[in-house]
Amino acid sequence: MAETLFETGNGGPPADPARSRLLRELSDGDEVNGAFVVRERERRQKRNGEDFLRVVLADKTGTVPAIAWDGVAECFEICAPGSIVLVRGSFAIHPQFGKQIKLAAVRAAGPGEYDAEQLAEGPARSTELLEADLRELIGTVQSPSLRRLLDRFFGPETESWARFREAPAAKHYHQAYAGGLLEHSLSVAQAVSAAANFFPGIDREIAVTGALLHDIGKTEAYNDDPLAIELTDAGRLEGEIPRGYYRVRREIESIEGFDPDLEQAILHIILSHHGQLEHGSPVVPATREATLVHAIDNLGGKLGSFDRLERELADGESWSRFDRGIDASAFFGSRAA
Repeated sequence: MAETLFETGNGGPPADPARSRLLRELSDGDEVNGAFVVRERERRQKRNGEDFLRVVLADKTGTVPAIAWDGVAECFEICAPGSIVLVRGSFAIHPQFGKQIKLAAVRAAGPGEYDAEQLAEGPARSTELLEADLRELIGTVQSPSLRRLLDRFFGPETESWARFREAPAAKHYHQAYAGGLLEHSLSVAQAVSAAANFFPGIDREIAVTGALLHDIGKTEAYNDDPLAIELTDAGRLEGEIPRGYYRVRREIESIEGFDPDLEQAILHIILSHHGQLEHGSPVVPATREATLVHAIDNLGGKLGSFDRLERELADGESWSRFDRGIDASAFFGSRAA
């Protein structure tokens, strides 16, 4: 009996989690047998007009595209974004398209057929350690108005904090995992706090507060599924910066006696932190504090791209594929060996 692409039961991919290899461990020519999360799926067409399917599979070490040339309709139904699937296929490093998996068989994973800890990416440091550093940094802000504002968003018992600590920082380019927004915002704020001491005229407390809040709109712009990060309707229709601006503005307006100059300074940082109009900022940075936050935020995003690209390298490779996050290919030298 001819083997079909989508098998179930004893004929399908193995169900033993111990047999799964992480994506980062695969080499050119390896057979793939394991459980992965589906991040994306897209039905495409060959030159002859026939359909094929491209899905993006993920585990805690990164992502790899996978191609199904046959059984496209079945594959499309099985590989819904966020689902966990067992796959069998072959891993290759294509000279033009880079890493990819050619699917031979795939089916939905059942309970006990995968190790959840191997599937979800996360910050290098625990959420508890990141939170401790966040609280320490907030403690350095002495302005009563700014402290009240930060407490509205980061108070331990607030709904805003519960969402912030679990939200991703992006869908693709950097810290695209649960806890990524906390990790990213904290690193930007810590770097801003340190750098402010070396440039005259910068109000460190305004810069730190703006840095901690600059991406707060992402708590509403992205969904809460760590295995299939997507923009929400609000994220698509309004954008993360407007959502963040209005959230912070509403909180400021509810704080009696909030200094109007502080309000303007913080809101300007949120509106301008992408730096350029074509990158989504309604205005460009026009204050020292906003310029500093933009520069550090941009640096963090680019270095985050290097981290992701390094995880995708095959053994012995020195150059990554071209990446839009850095507008170039990344070079890693002998560290790739």
